[in-house]
Amino acid sequence: MIKIGMLISGRYEIIEKAGTGGMADVYKAMDNRLNRYVAIKVLKQEYSLDTKFVTKFRAEAQSVAGLTHPNIVAVYDVGDENGLYYIVMEFVEGITLKKYIEHKGKLEIMESLGIAIQIAQGLLAAHDKHIIHRDIKPQNIIISREGKVKVTDFGIAKATSSNTITSNVMGSVHYISPEQARGGFSDEKSDIYSLGITMYEMLCGTVPFTGDSTVSVALAHIQEEAPPLSAFEKNIPKSIEMIVSKCIQKKPELRYLSVSDLINDLKKAVTDPEGDFVKIGSALDADGPTIHISDEELKDIKNRSKAVIVSDAEDDLDLSDIEKETESDSEIDPKLEKAVVIGSIVAGVILAMIVIFIIVKFVMAGRGGDEPALESAPPEVSAPASDDDSSSVSGAVLDDLADMDRQEAIAYLNSLDMDINIDIEESYSDDIEKDKVISTDPGEGTTLRTGDTVTLTVSMGPEPVKIPDVEGRSPDEAKGMLEEAGFTTTVSYENSDTVEVEKVIGTDPKKGEEAAEGTKVTIIVSKGKKTEYVKVPSLSGLTQKKAKKELEKAGLGIGEVMKEYSDSVPAGQVMGQTQAAGSDVEKGTIVGITISNGPEVTYKYQGQIVISDNPFTDESQSGMIKLVLNQDGSNKVVGEEMMNYYSFPLSISVDGFSESEGEIVMYVDGTRYNAYNISFAKVAQ
Repeated sequence: MIKIGMLISGRYEIIEKAGTGGMADVYKAMDNRLNRYVAIKVLKQEYSLDTKFVTKFRAEAQSVAGLTHPNIVAVYDVGDENGLYYIVMEFVEGITLKKYIEHKGKLEIMESLGIAIQIAQGLLAAHDKHIIHRDIKPQNIIISREGKVKVTDFGIAKATSSNTITSNVMGSVHYISPEQARGGFSDEKSDIYSLGITMYEMLCGTVPFTGDSTVSVALAHIQEEAPPLSAFEKNIPKSIEMIVSKCIQKKPELRYLSVSDLINDLKKAVTDPEGDFVKIGSALDADGPTIHISDEELKDIKNRSKAVIVSDAEDDLDLSDIEKETESDSEIDPKLEKAVVIGSIVAGVILAMIVIFIIVKFVMAGRGGDEPALESAPPEVSAPASDDDSSSVSGAVLDDLADMDRQEAIAYLNSLDMDINIDIEESYSDDIEKDKVISTDPGEGTTLRTGDTVTLTVSMGPEPVKIPDVEGRSPDEAKGMLEEAGFTTTVSYENSDTVEVEKVIGTDPKKGEEAAEGTKVTIIVSKGKKTEYVKVPSLSGLTQKKAKKELEKAGLGIGEVMKEYSDSVPAGQVMGQTQAAGSDVEKGTIVGITISNGPEVTYKYQGQIVISDNPFTDESQSGMIKLVLNQDGSNKVVGEEMMNYYSFPLSISVDGFSESEGEIVMYVDGTRYNAYNISFAKVAQ
């Protein structure tokens, strides 16, 4: 569990939690080695346990680490420690493009072009290295405090698998390309489509396709034509509308073939917004045939739409791949698989032969006197006769027994059949293997006689060293102390209620015990208290108050409460949650919810005014009367017709832009006559 102040990999010091989402927590940290702030994304526990997911997650992140571009959030490091899988990235202070659009409602045309060009430049750098983003959307675009646009979460989308699903918020699906929605092949042109949808939202403040579910939105990307930008914004220049339209063509081959082509047209649009330089194929024809989908295809798309990973935090890991692609990526080449099988069989045979050889050697050695210790019996020598020549004594010359196994040496001495006394002494030795003879007393070449004593000095191996006390130290400190004492080391992790995370609990063998130099000592490191997991309750249909109680009862906390319109879920009831019901999560996890606002209600703004000021002085006069509404910096003609003296006083009803006060300007035969204030009220349609 991440705690403020802890060190990751002995380098990254956690400063504060910067955000949380469906799949990862984001922390601001200090890189103590390079003395700079970084952002660290740490996978949540439930995804860290998915081996396939983690493998693909790391591979994709490592491939992106080579990307260096001013418009891409740099990936500095990828790693894992104690079951935590993390990515270290450039720390960017700023706001996501999604929040920026929400704040402004929509962006100015030139501002949108500038942002789009920077996003495209980042994508071009990635595409040049054959890296596809697969999840371009405003949530994955960061605008720094200096105004620099940076694309984040490159390449992570491919890591996903179908068992990492939350479905409370339709995030990525609003920007997904038709081929991704179908589960087909995605390439650079898929990123271009998603960028086109992002440009659409920047320019008019809304995405082209919406719906009550991920399925309906995915189907809209496949089947429906996006409303032209000019339907929302009358002042959209022709070239810009055509650029966006070309980006979001249903067929990839009708889009821009490369991001560099798109950048060229975006730059032309800056200098010549009304230019006619964007060419689109015939598929743009609005009267083209409708795309029909079979029942089987529809079922497949529904399944895939459920597998779209969507985030509840705009800068979280938004992963959006399909299960089929994940499965195909994990298939093993049959040739490689065959080679592995053959190699395993050969290795097994060799290992069996080695084991048989060791067993035979051990059995033969254990037979003692049954196996001759020497190639031939020692020679028997004659001793000189005594002065009285009453007897003769025979003897044997002692052979070199150094480095001989203890039992072999004893067997040899017994084979002399001279009633030799054998003493054993033991001594430590750094050179002679344990249980082998170091020396004899008397030494080699001595003539032995009946009743002599031979002392064998046998090795006990290297002199043992006491295991030093390393409890409470860091793993690196413990490793240094043990290796300095002559041991080799390995590390294992255990939970502990008393020892701080990343501190040493103890060793195996234990401190104070003796072990030979070179012995492998296991350093046992604390993982902290054992993590307790609980099941997430289903909150669907509950009120916010009841949902909070259910979460607290389960040992969980309530997080961000979002609200969305829904035609199917009554207002005030939960329609989504950031952690799937029934999933196992760490106790204390924060769960965000989405509350229904009920069906969306649209409004209009109406005002009434009576103009009693008659511009005609007598009954014979008449003229063209034109009425113009000025409101919120915009204007529109609300009436224009021939009138006469009897047309006044004039009563009119006017639709406005907002609830703010406006001004009606009256022109008589093209000449401004007077202006009149008018108030507006918000009226449901």
